[in-house]
Amino acid sequence: MDDLKIFSGNANKPLAEKICGYLGIPPGEATIGRFSDGEITVEIKENVRGKDVYVIQPSCTPVNENLMELLIMMDALRRASAGSITAVMPYYPYARQDRKAAPRMPITAKLVADLITAAGAQRLLTMDLHAGQIQGFFNIPVDHLFATPVLLKYIKNNFGPEPAIVSPDTGGVERARAFAKRLGSSLAIIDKRREGAIVKAMTLIGNVWGKEAVILDDMINTGSTLVMATETLLRHGARSVHACVTHPVLAWNAVGSINGSLLQSLIVTDTIPLSPEAAACEKIKVLSVAELLGEAIKRIHDQDSVSSLFV
Repeated sequence: MDDLKIFSGNANKPLAEKICGYLGIPPGEATIGRFSDGEITVEIKENVRGKDVYVIQPSCTPVNENLMELLIMMDALRRASAGSITAVMPYYPYARQDRKAAPRMPITAKLVADLITAAGAQRLLTMDLHAGQIQGFFNIPVDHLFATPVLLKYIKNNFGPEPAIVSPDTGGVERARAFAKRLGSSLAIIDKRREGAIVKAMTLIGNVWGKEAVILDDMINTGSTLVMATETLLRHGARSVHACVTHPVLAWNAVGSINGSLLQSLIVTDTIPLSPEAAACEKIKVLSVAELLGEAIKRIHDQDSVSSLFV
């Protein structure tokens, strides 16, 4: 793998180190600094001419800082004559604004796609997009992985033989159905009614009586939906409630809400690093997707099929 180089911004260095460990290569050397006014400066410290380069950088908090780091790193690599540049974004930013939900609103998921392409990316590797159609915003290849193998293994090993798989809204039904099919378990759906950005009511579709309920979602932001969903499931007779979420955004007082709720456990992945408060929460367990991402990078580099990982 002499022609393979892995670089990382400041967003999630531990994940990048795990990926490099899986691939058996050292992380690329680069310096990321700040000018006195806060502008970002990047210097690539090794030769990348003609190399197959991957930049690992989820755009988690602070979102705009981490996004700009990624764009500037790719620009530096492009100007250093890298043979190919792949943006590895385990968590894709601005994905919730994938359409005009009201007049005179932006489609920022498309804007970010244009920025990534303009900065020099020739391929995107990402995981559990909030909206699958974002792949169509790019005119470069997009490899869209799912955390399904990691989460599915944990559910099989730690919950009963037939847990009830629950989608917290209608948008996640396809994901929940896929899990339920692989586990041979029942499926339930929560119909969520909003007034503006606030959830006002939840209705359960399906039966969870006497079962362990496992809520599946792609991300957790403030945790309010998860807490309300837990209460709804317990009112309908669930024996216990757990949640499996790919991206632990955990904004505002999300950790406090989870700690104060009846949710027994929250299983997340390391696409986003946890804050010290979240890392200290006994209810939160982190699973690593480093091997999954590392295997995808290896197959892309070797020009092998990646489709078996899209499950």
